[in-house]
Amino acid sequence: MTEKRLIRREFIKEAQVSEKVLKQWESANIIKPKGYTDDNIPFYSQETLEQINNIKRFLNMGYTPAEIQNILNKIGLPKNNEAQGKYNELKNHLTIGGLAEQVCVSSRTIKHWEDKGIIEPDMRSEGGFRLYSHVFVYLCNLIKDLQLFGYTLEQIKTNSEYFREFLAISGDIETYSKVETTKKLDAMLLAIEQLTDKMNLLKEGISRWEELINKKKKAPAPLKKKNQKRRTPAPD
Repeated sequence: MTEKRLIRREFIKEAQVSEKVLKQWESANIIKPKGYTDDNIPFYSQETLEQINNIKRFLNMGYTPAEIQNILNKIGLPKNNEAQGKYNELKNHLTIGGLAEQVCVSSRTIKHWEDKGIIEPDMRSEGGFRLYSHVFVYLCNLIKDLQLFGYTLEQIKTNSEYFREFLAISGDIETYSKVETTKKLDAMLLAIEQLTDKMNLLKEGISRWEELINKKKKAPAPLKKKNQKRRTPAPD
């Protein structure tokens, strides 16, 4: 069967990308024409259409064109089971930019939390890019919550270590010795008690402010109108 070939105009229509985007991808060297017609018009193949779909998936995962180029150079297109497995592994994870966007913080903040030992990537791609499972969205939001509760990053690191140890013990009670396990669980229970006390204080404070706001939230408006009616002193 003759391989499907599309000239540039046909390819853009079928790939559902704009001329501008295609030029950007070609400049980033992640898309190349299959060849050129006699009058120098580029044409593309079915394989290139499949590559477009892969690029779109990587972009949706938060990769930049430069990162995509690196990945494609490493694993190529998912044509076989091994490459498909690598691709599936990648698509189930977030890049640092994708994680930062979902948590509403900067990538620098995520890196800072890593430097402090609070979180660490699930894995790294073959190109060395940090990759995080989607559970990190929840974990990072918990970190933000603890900051709102007045916890320092060192205290948050301690609590994150408790969480990791809890998961390890839950998975296998033999992870630590009996004495170590007792100490760790006691420390966790104390940390939970301290956090509960802080949360209760926060709830009481929120309740006081809600009561005050509900009583006084309309008070500034009439004062503003009254102030607007005051005579402006004549200039000296």
